[in-house]
Amino acid sequence: VQLVESGGDLVQAGDSLRLSCVVSGRTFSSRAMGWFRQAPGKEREFVGVISGSGHRKYYADSVTGRFTISRDNAKNTLYLQMNSLKPEDTAVYYCAADPNRWGSRNAADFRFLGQGTQVTVSS
Repeated sequence: VQLVESGGDLVQAGDSLRLSCVVSGRTFSSRAMGWFRQAPGKEREFVGVISGSGHRKYYADSVTGRFTISRDNAKNTLYLQMNSLKPEDTAVYYCAADPNRWGSRNAADFRFLGQGTQVTVSS
């Protein structure tokens, strides 16, 4: 199983960016998937999660109203639309799949994790 993120870039504050995560090796259409991020010198941080159907989502307070998670199960792809980016959003963003319980905000609870894509927001 591979989770491969893409879409990271260097952008300016206020810009938008969309990250993608393509899954290969199996399908997670019935399982939740999510995004985490890790800034230099900081612990990995929860961003948001989406249910297998896409009907349920929850986000970290720091990104609520600015970031949107979606998925296309036909394409085995997870997305993260990021709007109104801030310098504090600078981090490596990781895609994660198949948590052992709904509601988890801990990356260790997710069975699969991608390698990450760098997002840098300049002020």
